[in-house]
Amino acid sequence: MVPRAHHSAGLKIQEENQMTKTTTLRPFINGNYVDSKSEKYMDIYDPSTGEIIARTPCCTKDEVEQVIAAASKAYPAWAATPAHKRAQLMFKLRNLIEENMDDLTMTLAKENGKTLDEAAGDVLKAKEMTEFACGIPTLMMGESLMNTSTGYDTTLYRESIGVFAGIAPWNFPAMIPMGWMAPLAIACGNTYVLKAASNTPMTSLKIAELYKTAGFPDGVINVVTCSRNEAELLMTHPDVRGITFVGSTSVGKHVYATAATNGKRVQALCEAKNHALVLKDAPITRTAAGIINSAFGCAGERCMALPTVVVEEEIADQLVAEIVRLCKNQKIGPAYDKTTALGPVVTAEHKKNVIEWIEKGIASGAKLVMDGRNCVVPGYENGFYVGHTIFDHVGPEMAIGDNEVFGPVLCIKRVKNFEEGLALMNRNPFANGSVIFTQNGYYAREFTRRTDGGMVGVNVGIPVPLGIFPFSGHKLSFFGDLHCHGKDSVRFFTESKTVTSRWFNEDEMKEEKVSTWDGSSSL
Repeated sequence: MVPRAHHSAGLKIQEENQMTKTTTLRPFINGNYVDSKSEKYMDIYDPSTGEIIARTPCCTKDEVEQVIAAASKAYPAWAATPAHKRAQLMFKLRNLIEENMDDLTMTLAKENGKTLDEAAGDVLKAKEMTEFACGIPTLMMGESLMNTSTGYDTTLYRESIGVFAGIAPWNFPAMIPMGWMAPLAIACGNTYVLKAASNTPMTSLKIAELYKTAGFPDGVINVVTCSRNEAELLMTHPDVRGITFVGSTSVGKHVYATAATNGKRVQALCEAKNHALVLKDAPITRTAAGIINSAFGCAGERCMALPTVVVEEEIADQLVAEIVRLCKNQKIGPAYDKTTALGPVVTAEHKKNVIEWIEKGIASGAKLVMDGRNCVVPGYENGFYVGHTIFDHVGPEMAIGDNEVFGPVLCIKRVKNFEEGLALMNRNPFANGSVIFTQNGYYAREFTRRTDGGMVGVNVGIPVPLGIFPFSGHKLSFFGDLHCHGKDSVRFFTESKTVTSRWFNEDEMKEEKVSTWDGSSSL
């Protein structure tokens, strides 16, 4: 894939150190990249090489205040813009994302470590939700009923709310901030403040400028990078009406509690430890291929990864052997090599964390079938690589099988039958997704009905639905009432207003008494 040139004046004029080739990023505030006054900067690495490729400011609280003020100022005019005009701008944005697809893909691969195919998919998911937002006139339509009571009519409208904020994770630099978060909020008539992930802000900053190129008014979208301390302001500031968070469960609980206490709407999408149940009738090779794609795709750094497989004992040895065989055929390498199947993890710190989890698994007594700790890629010795890692005979008391590792680590748990497997899966405190591999329709239906997982796959390893459906995690994987994606997201970013009206004829104008239940009586 050859990257197209990105015709972005804002990014071109960013300071570049000619000695280190390290770009200094700037926050996008009120339609422009602005110089931060912060004295603290955070390094951004190319995970494939281990080299620093950019630095981004830890914006000050005053700058976060400035961003919120810009979004607040832009809100009244944007909310008053007709929905079809907002949709027209979304169409332009969608086309710009497509035109800049190659550049965005390469930027994402460079800052995150996803393979080119995975990075392209990340950008395409942002485009998918932008396309969904293009239908906002229909999605925001209300309801009405004539003669709700005699002579009374009631209409329900959906209206924008105000400034929304997003706190984005590093693992999907396009899909989550510029897919799950910004498009629907903005299409619904709100303005947006994004706290981009400090590890991977480059893609979001580029897409923010595409909003400006598309014709969105200044202040409608704003992007900053900062630490948790400054981001706390997004949860407490009176001008911020709602917040979407994606990240760890511990932080998600804090975001939910803090923002909700301050009267804000909250979506907090958190950790997962998705399990798959493999029954003995499942086709071994195809099932193994699906597991590998789900467990090791994006280096396992996604909340819808499949890090734990629960398999019936009768076929367990055969399945593990096939998974190992197929893993050995996958190339580990830099993100931007087209032949790479497994790229690096995001940072040296995260690599250390994943390796520590592997060592915990060994210490707990799980059988290490494949060990990715000492993975070295020739020519990229300083990259943040962890190879395919597989544990077998993972017991119910072992933390490696029940906690989110967020890396290319697969755990195999063995069970006697369907009932034991389902019960084991449902004991997990997380419930983003759950999967069954089987050719048996009865067990597939029973699994779908009884699993705790909010997104269920039948022979589908990554059961994330198309964006017209909600991303519906359950239990400790989600805090809130309305999920992102689909109609849930439109309801989250709007509030309903009902209008009840009555018009009098000449006799009614003379009435001297009005019912206590004026307008709402069914009598």
